[in-house]
Amino acid sequence: MTRTLVITQNTTVDGRVEMLDDWFDDQAQADDGAFLAEHRRQRDASDALLVGRRTFTDMRGYWRDLEGDVTGVSDHLDRVRKHVVTSTLADGDLDWAGATALRGDVVEEIRALKESEGRDIVCTGSLSLLPTLIEADLVDEYRLWVYPVVQGRGRRLFPDGRRRDLRLLEARSFASGQALLTYAAR
Repeated sequence: MTRTLVITQNTTVDGRVEMLDDWFDDQAQADDGAFLAEHRRQRDASDALLVGRRTFTDMRGYWRDLEGDVTGVSDHLDRVRKHVVTSTLADGDLDWAGATALRGDVVEEIRALKESEGRDIVCTGSLSLLPTLIEADLVDEYRLWVYPVVQGRGRRLFPDGRRRDLRLLEARSFASGQALLTYAAR
């Protein structure tokens, strides 16, 4: 059985995933019980995080030692396996419980990871890694958390020039103003 590789991405209405402005506030969603419950359900379905070097260091710097996290993300990230695609971080730099480096052929390493035992593998952030995953057809599902903002600039999830047909699995809206669009890759 192949594990599901899921891209979970925060995005603006105009499809921007690069956060150049302050439109994303992870702790602000704490007042929306349904929003947090959906995040919790998705976290419980996964046991692995796949990220690039920069996303790993950014997440480690914020989430690893975060006190008073009302979202539960910090505890989840402390528990899951973290697979870091890197050619520059030394093993000693992977100083977060469960972190390991993927240093070989990225596509082959991730194919092997998908064939291993476990639950969902979630990739988030990692704007340099995402095009590789998408172009190699490694992504099984896209979970897009759409924020009610038009940023007007910044990188998009899907690279220009190649059409992708997706199948809508679910569309939900939340009192906090966000929407979750879940798509399967065809």
